[in-house]
Amino acid sequence: METGRTQETQKTDHSHGSRPAADASGDRVELSSTLGRIAHAISSFNAQRSNKIQSLTAEYQAGRYRPDSSATSRAMISDSLGAERAGA
Repeated sequence: METGRTQETQKTDHSHGSRPAADASGDRVELSSTLGRIAHAISSFNAQRSNKIQSLTAEYQAGRYRPDSSATSRAMISDSLGAERAGA
C-alpha cells in the first residue's frame, strides 16, 4: 500500500511540472530581468572596487597612503554590529 502512495505522489508532482508554456515563460522573463539587474549591479560594484584598490595601491607605493585608523575602527565595529543585527 505504501508503494502505491509513493507512486501516486510522484505522478502528482510530475503533473505540476507540466504547466502551460505562457506561465513558465512569464516567470522566466521576470526572473531573468531581476537576475540581469543583480548581475549588472555586482559587475559595477566589482569594477568600482577594482578601481579603488588600484588607487590605494598607487598611493601606498608612492608613500602617500595615510589610513584613518579612527574611521577604520568605527567602520569595523559598525559592520560587526550590523552583522549581529542581521543574524538576530
